[in-house]
Amino acid sequence: MTRREEYAAVRKRGESLATRNFVMATLRHDELEHLKFGLITSRKVARKAVTRNRIRRRLRAILGRHGERLESGRYLVIVARRKAADASFRELEEDWLRLAERLGILSEGEIRQGDSE
Repeated sequence: MTRREEYAAVRKRGESLATRNFVMATLRHDELEHLKFGLITSRKVARKAVTRNRIRRRLRAILGRHGERLESGRYLVIVARRKAADASFRELEEDWLRLAERLGILSEGEIRQGDSE
């Protein structure tokens, strides 16, 4: 996602849930053929860009591992929280899977968890 309006629409009209590491919001959009996602990691999360970038890399890796199981035709926004800066890859992945299941955006299938980053 690149447009501010898309982020705002997902946050306003979509369904969202939170854990201590991040907030995940999703919005169904019938005109989309695939999943569109966006990551938000503000300076409030971590002052150093290196830390914010590490959080984004980890979240992208999680999406890469489990993205094929996500429903297409929807927007997905993930907003990192301060605790994400101290969380391990495995903790972030477990939180992400828990939220994705609770939001009902994962198709049935085997959950693939591996070694941490």
